[in-house]
Amino acid sequence: MKKLIWCLLMAPFFCAAQSYTFKPLSENVKTSLRGLSVVSDRVTWVSGSNGTVGKTVDGGKTWTWMKPEGYEKLDFRDIEAFDENQAVAVNAGSPAYILKTIDGGKTWTEHYKNLDSAIFLDGLGFWDKNKAIIFGDPINDKMQLLKTEDAGATWANISANLTMPMAKGEAGFAASGTTIKTLPGGRVWIATGGMVSNIYYSADYGKHWQRFKCPIWQGESTTGPFSMDFLNAKNGIVVGGNYVKDKENANNVLLTNDGGRTWQKPATPVFGYRSGVCFINANTLVATGTSGTDVSTDGGQHWKHISDHSFNAVQKAKNGKSVMLAGEKGSVYQFITN
Repeated sequence: MKKLIWCLLMAPFFCAAQSYTFKPLSENVKTSLRGLSVVSDRVTWVSGSNGTVGKTVDGGKTWTWMKPEGYEKLDFRDIEAFDENQAVAVNAGSPAYILKTIDGGKTWTEHYKNLDSAIFLDGLGFWDKNKAIIFGDPINDKMQLLKTEDAGATWANISANLTMPMAKGEAGFAASGTTIKTLPGGRVWIATGGMVSNIYYSADYGKHWQRFKCPIWQGESTTGPFSMDFLNAKNGIVVGGNYVKDKENANNVLLTNDGGRTWQKPATPVFGYRSGVCFINANTLVATGTSGTDVSTDGGQHWKHISDHSFNAVQKAKNGKSVMLAGEKGSVYQFITN
């Protein structure tokens, strides 16, 4: 009886059968969080609007909030952290900056600056502690690509490596910094949307590229894939939809089992627009967005809606079991499977 009463009180944050709890760790901070990097069960970094970066080193019990000096008006859409001291943050919009800290956020150094009015960086992915790639919206029909081989100290423009021009109205989404996915050894996938949706794939650290069609909801500037994850070189998922129609789910989740070359709809879709998705393991996936969170326990084939609470991003710890979600007003929640 006590468990039933608690379940009712916690709805929609708790579901019977396979049960899930959303544990609030941070709320009511003046920032919309979209960047999320869960290093371990203890260390998580987040980033967002109003030049804000946050960090916990005790599993979310306490948070340190910071604004890199001189960059207080930026919208940091993506962040990648290696431990409690080192992190790289990227903002969306122009001017574009890449910042890095090696002292836990006490100081930040600028490692890239672009004043082009058309520059708009969408996402960042690291292959290892030294090699990383960033992609951005097209300039003169060419996707912008930056690469580092020295842990973010310097960035080379490798846009010329991707010789295929992007279509008119085709671009990336920086809703959670996760329309790019890297796997060790040089594999990287980039998802684009808008008028046309494609998956761009490289197996050699961005030297050579292939392009595959992504048959997700597309055709408008507000449609396409907003997040992507790969379990391994073959099995992956994209989620998205139309962010101005966030409760519609006509065609906003697709699965691949051949590395992104072809995509299929699941048997039961997610329940609305989703801007974040991650594999917890081969069977369990979590997808989230402004209209709620869904869970699949069969590799993405069937989805169950478990919460209406709004989030922008979700990620599992690189080294650990912790799963975190981040969203508006500085909210960070831990996703717990009971």
